Amino acid sequence: MRREVEIRLRDSSLRVTEQRLAVIEAVEYEGKHQDAEFIVRAARKRLPSLSRQAVFDNLNTLTSKGILRRIEPAGRPALYETRVGDNHHHLVCRYCMSTVDIDCSVGSSPCLQPLNDHGYVIDEAEVVYWGVCPTCQSSN
Repeated sequence: MRREVEIRLRDSSLRVTEQRLAVIEAVEYEGKHQDAEFIVRAARKRLPSLSRQAVFDNLNTLTSKGILRRIEPAGRPALYETRVGDNHHHLVCRYCMSTVDIDCSVGSSPCLQPLNDHGYVIDEAEVVYWGVCPTCQSSN
């Protein structure tokens, strides 16, 4: 994984730094669909000297370069993931807020073709499904 991440960083014209590697690895291995505060704690396990601001700066840079994806479900802070480059969606539990990936139900990117694009060039669609996860179903 680390070698692959280093290649992605270089291909995005970013330097490979221990800070960036710690943030990406925290998202990939400990924090899929987690918020920045969780990622700060997880990245500090890998690099204890990492500042909170450095994590936030790296999350912004890595998102802008397409290495991480930020999603913003209603009523939640931004969440981060390493699954990029496809048009998948998310399913969020209304009770515990667990979040999972959902592949497009038809084709590779049907949501990018609305009936009327109003002249926009559309490059992303965000669909969030809401429901109740199996754990919360059994406890309610």
